[in-house]
Amino acid sequence: MTTLTRSPRAAAPPAESLGRRIARRAPWWGVLLLLAVLALVWVYPFVWMVSASLKSSLEVFTAGLKLVPEDFAWENYSRAWTDANFGRYMVNTVILTVSTVVIVVVRCALAGYVLGRYRFRGQKVIVGVLVATLFVPTGYTIIPIVKLSMELGLLNSLTGMVLALSGAANVSAILIYAGYFRQLPKELEEAATVDGAGFGRVFFQIMLPLSMPVTATVALLTFLSTWNAFFLPLVFSFSDPDLRTLSVGMQAFVGENATDWSGMAAAGVISILPIVALFLFLQRYFVEGIAGAVKS
Repeated sequence: MTTLTRSPRAAAPPAESLGRRIARRAPWWGVLLLLAVLALVWVYPFVWMVSASLKSSLEVFTAGLKLVPEDFAWENYSRAWTDANFGRYMVNTVILTVSTVVIVVVRCALAGYVLGRYRFRGQKVIVGVLVATLFVPTGYTIIPIVKLSMELGLLNSLTGMVLALSGAANVSAILIYAGYFRQLPKELEEAATVDGAGFGRVFFQIMLPLSMPVTATVALLTFLSTWNAFFLPLVFSFSDPDLRTLSVGMQAFVGENATDWSGMAAAGVISILPIVALFLFLQRYFVEGIAGAVKS
């Protein structure tokens, strides 16, 4: 008769002392505390702007670091929207930004597609010239842009403003598209070509929809730069205040002897809300687009 013997149980590991657990996690808590402090320092100006937009002009200076207003001055927003003509400036900015984003996305996608999928003579020279334009300051190009716009009769118009802002090199967007298109398999184009698709159909119906993460990234970056543009809109709207954008319209709160800080803060909140909403909507595509371009 066989007898079964129970194998001895493995000894439990010694319990980790409380002091050792604290010492092991202390660096992580230190990093977390440092990041929390940096986040507060980063967010505080925006929180203060929202708080100042709900205060009176006197309370903005007398309240110190206090963020909660004594009386919520909601009329600051109506004053910024109506009296400072920010309603009109909002329409101008939306038209300018949307038009510029559409033109830049299509143009940069086409250029990136050709640079990323085709090999031709002089390709490296073209890329080198594009990269070299990154070192040209914006101020050096304003004179030829204004002169060309005057000759075309587009200086005091939203059309001229759109063409001036969308006509930049946008090298970063082109290189992001080129890196993304380069990693896509060649079989996609070959199968479409066998089915009789031409260049335009392959690009707009196959390649461009596949590049949605990159398109969202380029659209977001272009939206931010165009929405916050100041120099070119200032020049193009200098003789026609009705063409001003939100960034240029901020000057309406600065008088010769005084500045309406509460109204300017309300206008700043109005200006920044669309940017925050768009980023929250496109942040997943933004991360995917950057990661895909860097990986390639």
